Amino acid sequence: MSRAPNNNEFMVICAVCQRPTPVGRTFCQYCWSVLRGDVVSARQLEEMVKQGAERLRARRKVRLLTIGLVVLVVVLLTTCLSLYYGTDFLVKPPAWLDSDSSAGDWAMFRHGLRRSGCCDSIGILPQGNLRWVFQSGASIHSSPAIAGNAVYFGSRDHRLYAIDAATGAKRWEYVTGSWVESSPAVVDGVVYVGSNDGKLHAVEAETGRKLWEFAVGYPVRSSPAVAGEAVYFGADDYSVYAVHAVKGVKLWQFVTDGYVASSPAVAEGIVYVGSNDGFCYALDGLSGRLRLRFKAYSPVPASPAVSQGVVYCCNFSGRLFAFDGKARSSPWEHELRPYWLQAYAFGLPVPKPSPQSGFLWEFKIANRVESSPLVTDDTLYIGATNKLVAIDLATHQKRWEFVPDGVIVGCIAKCGDNIYLGTGRGNLYAINAETGEVLWKFNISSAITSSPSVSQGVIYIGSDDGALYAIE
Repeated sequence: MSRAPNNNEFMVICAVCQRPTPVGRTFCQYCWSVLRGDVVSARQLEEMVKQGAERLRARRKVRLLTIGLVVLVVVLLTTCLSLYYGTDFLVKPPAWLDSDSSAGDWAMFRHGLRRSGCCDSIGILPQGNLRWVFQSGASIHSSPAIAGNAVYFGSRDHRLYAIDAATGAKRWEYVTGSWVESSPAVVDGVVYVGSNDGKLHAVEAETGRKLWEFAVGYPVRSSPAVAGEAVYFGADDYSVYAVHAVKGVKLWQFVTDGYVASSPAVAEGIVYVGSNDGFCYALDGLSGRLRLRFKAYSPVPASPAVSQGVVYCCNFSGRLFAFDGKARSSPWEHELRPYWLQAYAFGLPVPKPSPQSGFLWEFKIANRVESSPLVTDDTLYIGATNKLVAIDLATHQKRWEFVPDGVIVGCIAKCGDNIYLGTGRGNLYAINAETGEVLWKFNISSAITSSPSVSQGVIYIGSDDGALYAIE
């Protein structure tokens, strides 16, 4: 045991362990290394010890303060991120980012941004009489858009057409690099349409002059939705895009895990879109940040429909889902949920799994569905492979179903009290929305391959024979 030095002694501070050893020794009394270092008096050593203790206390205070600040920053950052990504407290979706077709028009796929598929009758309903036929060079899968007195549609002959709505005469045609299966959207004198050439095209509605094109490099089968200054669409590169409507530059891109052939719906600043990865997504319209990732269990090729804050989407396997449009996904919800379900199934002491975020209800329609739902205030209508089904939104029960004489192709449309649908056998049906009764049927020469659009008492629909029909 070492003795305490008196004030007259001199000590050597070991260069290795920094501890004092009396002068005259060869080795450090603590670490036994060869003694080298500074010589200090006992009084100086005492001062050094005091200063060292003060520095140690200061370092401890700084360390505790640093740890406290780091914890505070982490808590604040976590809180802010939770509020930003998990709630609308900090940044609310832009409710003004919403619109619909003008009265009498059907300016984009499924009529408007909410993809309702409905329009007002303005007192005129089609009666099943042919007005005119326009022949393109290949089959028409694109659904027509009607704005003003012109009809716009794409064809597999690589062209976008503008046709006079009254006479069926061609006004202009615009050539792309591949099939045009996307349905055009017409907003503020501009026609926006996707093509399998991997581009979104913006064309002047009056003349057909190209304004700009935005290349993604993969087919664009999704039909664009235009809201505010943005054009929203999906592509086969697994992405959802927002592009500036005037400049044609990318605003944001959201990547999924599958093809995005679904056409986005937009309501109150939120973009809803399905993907072949088996999810339906809710994205902030301005930033593209994820709000909800709703699991549909199989590909969602069709467009969702939005009504009164509820989003309706149907997967390829024939299951219809209704979910809350304002809901938010929990962190790692779909990654952790399988383990939670397994633990509960094995009887482990875990709570019963709750439904996924936003889930309201579901309904099995058929074994296969590729079309979008049509939603009114109290009823949802959807065309499955071989039947049209009406579902009561209050009870979630089937009201009626209608079985046509062919496979239902494309989506259905509603105007006034009538529903219109086309089949693979070339029949266009008018169905009473309340009863499911057939009002009239019109047959054309080939399979109907696009969804009907209705404007001013006229139905416009494309066919596999390359013809666009106007039926009044």
